[in-house]
Amino acid sequence: MSRIFIRLALLLMLCSGTVRAGLDAAVLEGLASSDFETRIAAIEALALGEEAGSRVVAAMEAGEFGTVTMAPGAGEAGAETVVRAVLLQAGKVIDPASGETLDIAANEVTPLRLNNRLRRALATAKAGLTLENGTDAERRAAADVLLGSPSKALLPLFERVIQTEEISSIRDVVLQAAARVQLGSPDPAERLKAATALGTSADRAVITLLTPLVSREGDAWLEPDASVREAAETSIAAIERRVALAQVIATAFSGMSLGSILLLAALGLAITFGVMGVINMAHGELLMVGAYATFVVQGLFREHLPTYLDWYVVAAIPVAFFTAALVGVVMERTVLRYLYGRPLESLLATWGLSLVLIQTARVTFGPQNLELANPSWMSGSVEVMAGLSLPWNRIVILAFAVFVLVLIWLMMQKTRLGMFVRAVTQNRPMAGCVGVPTARVDTLAFAIGAGVAGLGGLALSQIANVGPAMGQGYIVDSFMVVVLGGVGQLAGAVWAALGLGIVAKFLEGWAGAVIAKILVLVFIIVFIQKRPQGLFALKGRFADS
Repeated sequence: MSRIFIRLALLLMLCSGTVRAGLDAAVLEGLASSDFETRIAAIEALALGEEAGSRVVAAMEAGEFGTVTMAPGAGEAGAETVVRAVLLQAGKVIDPASGETLDIAANEVTPLRLNNRLRRALATAKAGLTLENGTDAERRAAADVLLGSPSKALLPLFERVIQTEEISSIRDVVLQAAARVQLGSPDPAERLKAATALGTSADRAVITLLTPLVSREGDAWLEPDASVREAAETSIAAIERRVALAQVIATAFSGMSLGSILLLAALGLAITFGVMGVINMAHGELLMVGAYATFVVQGLFREHLPTYLDWYVVAAIPVAFFTAALVGVVMERTVLRYLYGRPLESLLATWGLSLVLIQTARVTFGPQNLELANPSWMSGSVEVMAGLSLPWNRIVILAFAVFVLVLIWLMMQKTRLGMFVRAVTQNRPMAGCVGVPTARVDTLAFAIGAGVAGLGGLALSQIANVGPAMGQGYIVDSFMVVVLGGVGQLAGAVWAALGLGIVAKFLEGWAGAVIAKILVLVFIIVFIQKRPQGLFALKGRFADS
């Protein structure tokens, strides 16, 4: 009978949450009980024991928990022997509730041997203790553990967390754990409460929990109560709307992220193609140069400035720009300068240069892909809404693309070099006649375009592997952006890059990556047939000739 009373006491305390301040006598008796189910219930009760519960859980994990049999004292006629739970640490026997040392010999303690069920109960108790007091990552992991083995005894803890938790992803998991317990209740009111509470979730897995409540088996409903079925149907509809909205926002953001990379890759190409009319097939390899320059900077920081490793990306910005710009100047001075006005020869020559750059990278850095570490301030994600988290590295890349775009616009609109570039783009012969050094403008424009491509490689290194062939996948997309936006037009490049990125991501979700690429290409071909000058036509007399 005493075991039954202990279980009832444990259940009452767990449901009321009265063991939060420490370990109650019933919990201690349950831990010392020889009845297996009673001991498991007591271990789960440790989740609500705060400091004392943490002390016992840690001792159990370390193998420092046991029981001791205490004989009745003198003058206690008729008294029974008592089995007491104790901790055994550094040869001392310690009271688990108070932490005080007991006057008991260590060799009198019988250690507790853990089997699989006790270990699972111990993991549940540890997760319960962590759920309210750990870091964000620890609480997420604890919620996942509790979802895998939810216990009715922990419902008071679940309800507290559901009411107070600010991170919706953790709250959703705890909500599911509580619902798994309540949906199995024989009480329709409990099932109704669980079905209604789950309607605030944004996790598609919750729909799986609710589906049996609105399903039939033959002619009979699996859920006999009509109010529970109605609540489940309402919750499923609410979750589906929330999931659909989160998916649309996530796809749009992913498209903007892809568009920002395409923009960085195409900005430089828009400048060089507009100024010189050269189809630079090696432009993708200039992204590769910027990415490898970033890798070298990371290595230097790891070796010489490990304390400031988080800031290697910032230091790599000028390095990636000037390294790619230098490679661009060498290409323009040694090869392209002699091929102006010869589009086929320049195309073949730049394709050959791309092969040279790829092979140089293979010889220098090896053929394998290299992975760059994100700085801590670019790691993780930010939770925008329930069920939607945006990674920090892509947010930073998007902001970086805007920053580069603003700098290029200021250069083109507010500087003498920008005025020369615009003049050469609109009417090269007339610009030369009025004293614009077109040859020097060609070199500087190619250097700037190559440098911007290098910045694109830096950004790309934070979300993809760095390898000799990494630029090959972006050259076609870059030309599509330039042609669709309009030759030499920054505004056109912006709209085309973002538009192609977003449209491509939505099409990928609908038809797959390969079909999406084909559909985008077909659209551009049809669009150019109708509007050869692109979204933004080039202005000037030379553009009309």
